[in-house]
Amino acid sequence: MKLYMFEHCSLCFRVRMVAALKGLHMREVVVLDDDTETMVDLVGRRVIPIFVKDDGEAMLESMDMVDHIDGIGEPMLVGPERAEVSRLADAILSKSPPLTMGRYPLLNLPEFATVAALDHYVVRKSKVYGDFVELRAQTRRQIAELLPSLEALDEVIESPKAINGVLSKDDVRILPLLRSAAVVKELRFPPKVRNYFETMMAMTGYDPLPVI
Repeated sequence: MKLYMFEHCSLCFRVRMVAALKGLHMREVVVLDDDTETMVDLVGRRVIPIFVKDDGEAMLESMDMVDHIDGIGEPMLVGPERAEVSRLADAILSKSPPLTMGRYPLLNLPEFATVAALDHYVVRKSKVYGDFVELRAQTRRQIAELLPSLEALDEVIESPKAINGVLSKDDVRILPLLRSAAVVKELRFPPKVRNYFETMMAMTGYDPLPVI
Protein backbone atom coordinates (compact mmCIF):
# COMPACT_ATOMS: atom_id res chain seq x y z
CA MET A 1 0.00 0.00 0.00
CA LYS A 2 1.22 3.46 -0.86
CA LEU A 3 -0.23 6.90 -0.08
CA TYR A 4 0.74 9.98 -2.08
CA MET A 5 0.09 12.87 0.27
CA PHE A 6 0.79 16.29 1.72
CA GLU A 7 1.81 16.38 5.39
CA HIS A 8 -0.71 19.14 6.15
CA CYS A 9 -3.61 17.43 4.35
CA SER A 10 -6.50 16.43 6.64
CA LEU A 11 -7.93 14.02 4.05
CA CYS A 12 -4.54 12.33 3.88
CA PHE A 13 -4.45 12.01 7.65
CA ARG A 14 -7.78 10.14 7.59
CA VAL A 15 -6.00 7.37 5.74
CA ARG A 16 -2.80 7.57 7.74
CA MET A 17 -4.54 7.37 11.11
CA VAL A 18 -6.56 4.29 10.21
CA ALA A 19 -3.53 2.42 8.87
CA ALA A 20 -1.60 3.38 12.01
CA LEU A 21 -4.39 2.39 14.40
CA LYS A 22 -4.60 -1.00 12.68
CA GLY A 23 -0.83 -1.43 12.75
CA LEU A 24 -0.64 -1.85 8.97
CA HIS A 25 2.40 -0.89 6.93
CA MET A 26 1.68 1.80 4.36
CA ARG A 27 4.37 3.65 2.45
CA GLU A 28 3.88 7.41 2.62
CA VAL A 29 5.13 9.46 -0.32
CA VAL A 30 5.08 13.23 0.20
CA VAL A 31 4.51 15.04 -3.08
CA LEU A 32 5.86 18.56 -3.63
CA ASP A 33 3.01 21.05 -3.96
CA ASP A 34 4.04 21.96 -7.50
CA ASP A 35 4.54 18.34 -8.62
CA THR A 36 1.31 18.11 -10.58
CA GLU A 37 3.06 15.79 -13.03
CA THR A 38 3.25 12.95 -10.51
CA MET A 39 -0.46 13.22 -9.74
CA VAL A 40 -1.45 13.36 -13.40
CA ASP A 41 0.78 10.40 -14.24
CA LEU A 42 -0.92 8.36 -11.51
CA VAL A 43 -4.59 9.24 -11.99
CA GLY A 44 -4.90 11.72 -14.85
CA ARG A 45 -5.51 14.86 -12.80
CA ARG A 46 -4.20 16.94 -9.92
CA VAL A 47 -5.55 15.47 -6.69
CA ILE A 48 -4.31 14.48 -3.23
CA PRO A 49 -4.50 12.02 -1.55
CA ILE A 50 -3.87 9.17 -3.96
CA PHE A 51 -3.88 5.67 -2.51
CA VAL A 52 -2.35 2.81 -4.47
CA LYS A 53 -3.45 -0.65 -3.40
CA ASP A 54 -1.16 -3.67 -3.40
CA ASP A 55 -2.62 -4.73 -6.75
CA GLY A 56 -1.67 -1.37 -8.28
CA GLU A 57 -5.19 0.08 -8.43
CA ALA A 58 -5.35 3.75 -7.46
CA MET A 59 -8.10 5.18 -5.24
CA LEU A 60 -9.06 8.86 -4.96
CA GLU A 61 -11.79 9.17 -2.31
CA SER A 62 -10.40 9.30 1.22
CA MET A 63 -13.31 7.46 2.84
CA ASP A 64 -13.04 4.70 0.22
CA MET A 65 -9.39 4.41 1.23
CA VAL A 66 -10.43 4.23 4.89
CA ASP A 67 -12.95 1.49 4.11
CA HIS A 68 -10.35 -0.49 2.17
CA ILE A 69 -7.79 -0.33 4.96
CA ASP A 70 -10.33 -1.06 7.67
CA GLY A 71 -11.44 -4.09 5.67
CA ILE A 72 -8.00 -5.67 5.93
CA GLY A 73 -8.28 -8.18 8.74
CA GLU A 74 -10.73 -7.52 11.56
CA PRO A 75 -12.61 -4.23 11.07
CA MET A 76 -11.82 -1.59 13.67
CA LEU A 77 -14.27 1.23 12.87
CA VAL A 78 -17.30 -0.61 14.20
CA GLY A 79 -18.77 2.02 16.51
CA PRO A 80 -21.92 4.04 15.88
CA GLU A 81 -21.94 7.22 13.83
CA ARG A 82 -23.92 10.29 14.85
CA ALA A 83 -25.37 12.89 12.52
CA GLU A 84 -24.53 15.64 15.02
CA VAL A 85 -20.84 14.72 14.91
CA SER A 86 -20.88 14.81 11.11
CA ARG A 87 -22.54 18.24 11.24
CA LEU A 88 -19.90 19.48 13.67
CA ALA A 89 -17.15 18.18 11.40
CA ASP A 90 -18.68 20.18 8.55
CA ALA A 91 -18.90 23.26 10.77
CA ILE A 92 -15.27 22.98 11.88
CA LEU A 93 -14.17 22.44 8.29
CA SER A 94 -16.03 25.57 7.18
CA LYS A 95 -14.35 27.79 9.79
CA SER A 96 -10.79 26.49 10.12
CA PRO A 97 -9.14 27.04 6.69
CA PRO A 98 -8.65 30.81 7.15
CA LEU A 99 -6.75 29.97 10.34
CA THR A 100 -4.64 27.14 8.96
CA MET A 101 -3.93 27.79 5.29
CA GLY A 102 -1.77 30.83 5.94
CA ARG A 103 0.23 29.00 8.62
CA TYR A 104 1.18 25.82 6.78
CA PRO A 105 3.88 27.56 4.68
CA LEU A 106 5.61 28.60 7.91
CA LEU A 107 5.95 25.05 9.27
CA ASN A 108 8.82 23.74 7.11
CA LEU A 109 6.66 20.91 5.81
CA PRO A 110 8.12 18.50 3.23
CA GLU A 111 5.61 19.41 0.51
CA PHE A 112 7.17 22.89 0.55
CA ALA A 113 10.77 21.67 0.44
CA THR A 114 11.65 23.81 -2.59
CA VAL A 115 11.09 27.50 -3.23
CA ALA A 116 9.02 26.63 -6.31
CA ALA A 117 6.77 24.31 -4.31
CA LEU A 118 6.24 26.88 -1.58
CA ASP A 119 5.50 29.65 -4.05
CA HIS A 120 3.09 27.38 -5.90
CA TYR A 121 1.10 26.77 -2.71
CA VAL A 122 1.03 30.43 -1.69
CA VAL A 123 -0.18 31.58 -5.10
CA ARG A 124 -2.72 28.76 -5.36
CA LYS A 125 -4.27 29.22 -1.93
CA SER A 126 -4.08 33.02 -1.86
CA LYS A 127 -6.42 33.07 -4.83
CA VAL A 128 -9.01 31.29 -2.66
CA TYR A 129 -8.42 32.67 0.84
CA GLY A 130 -6.71 36.02 0.28
CA ASP A 131 -3.38 37.41 1.43
CA PHE A 132 -1.82 35.19 4.10
CA VAL A 133 -0.44 38.07 6.19
CA GLU A 134 -3.87 39.64 6.32
CA LEU A 135 -5.41 36.28 7.22
CA ARG A 136 -3.05 35.80 10.14
CA ALA A 137 -3.83 39.33 11.32
CA GLN A 138 -7.46 38.26 11.73
CA THR A 139 -6.64 35.30 13.98
CA ARG A 140 -8.63 36.50 16.98
CA ARG A 141 -11.83 36.92 14.99
CA GLN A 142 -11.37 33.61 13.21
CA ILE A 143 -10.88 31.78 16.51
CA ALA A 144 -14.04 33.38 17.87
CA GLU A 145 -15.94 32.04 14.86
CA LEU A 146 -14.52 28.53 15.25
CA LEU A 147 -14.85 28.13 19.03
CA PRO A 148 -18.64 27.55 19.18
CA SER A 149 -18.26 24.42 17.04
CA LEU A 150 -15.39 23.18 19.21
CA GLU A 151 -17.42 23.84 22.35
CA ALA A 152 -20.35 21.94 20.88
CA LEU A 153 -17.98 19.08 20.04
CA ASP A 154 -16.73 19.12 23.64
CA GLU A 155 -20.27 18.32 24.79
CA VAL A 156 -20.69 15.21 22.63
CA ILE A 157 -17.32 13.45 23.13
CA GLU A 158 -18.01 10.21 24.98
CA SER A 159 -14.43 8.99 25.45
CA PRO A 160 -10.92 10.33 24.78
CA LYS A 161 -10.29 7.07 22.89
CA ALA A 162 -13.34 7.28 20.62
CA ILE A 163 -15.73 10.14 20.10
CA ASN A 164 -18.77 7.85 20.33
CA GLY A 165 -17.29 5.43 22.85
CA VAL A 166 -16.15 2.92 20.19
CA LEU A 167 -13.93 3.83 17.24
CA SER A 168 -15.97 4.77 14.19
CA LYS A 169 -15.82 6.83 11.03
CA ASP A 170 -16.75 9.83 13.16
CA ASP A 171 -13.24 9.68 14.62
CA VAL A 172 -11.88 9.68 11.06
CA ARG A 173 -13.94 12.78 10.34
CA ILE A 174 -12.97 14.70 13.49
CA LEU A 175 -9.35 13.92 14.44
CA PRO A 176 -7.73 15.15 11.19
CA LEU A 177 -9.62 18.45 11.48
CA LEU A 178 -8.39 18.92 15.05
CA ARG A 179 -4.85 18.09 13.93
CA SER A 180 -5.09 20.91 11.39
CA ALA A 181 -6.64 23.43 13.79
CA ALA A 182 -4.03 22.67 16.46
CA VAL A 183 -1.34 24.45 14.41
CA VAL A 184 -2.82 27.76 15.62
CA LYS A 185 -0.84 28.77 18.71
CA GLU A 186 -3.53 31.08 20.06
CA LEU A 187 -6.29 28.46 19.81
CA ARG A 188 -7.19 26.68 23.04
CA PHE A 189 -9.26 23.54 22.65
CA PRO A 190 -11.99 22.96 25.24
CA PRO A 191 -10.92 20.36 27.88
CA LYS A 192 -12.56 17.23 26.47
CA VAL A 193 -11.56 18.15 22.93
CA ARG A 194 -7.95 18.64 24.05
CA ASN A 195 -7.94 15.31 25.91
CA TYR A 196 -9.48 13.53 22.93
CA PHE A 197 -7.01 15.10 20.50
CA GLU A 198 -3.93 14.29 22.57
CA THR A 199 -5.09 10.75 23.38
CA MET A 200 -6.01 9.89 19.79
CA MET A 201 -2.81 11.35 18.37
CA ALA A 202 -0.81 9.26 20.85
CA MET A 203 -2.78 6.19 19.76
CA THR A 204 -1.86 6.81 16.12
CA GLY A 205 1.82 7.31 16.95
CA TYR A 206 1.99 10.50 14.88
CA ASP A 207 3.23 13.78 16.30
CA PRO A 208 0.96 16.80 15.93
CA LEU A 209 1.90 19.39 13.35
CA PRO A 210 4.13 22.24 14.56
CA VAL A 211 2.39 25.16 16.23
CA ILE A 212 2.69 28.75 15.08
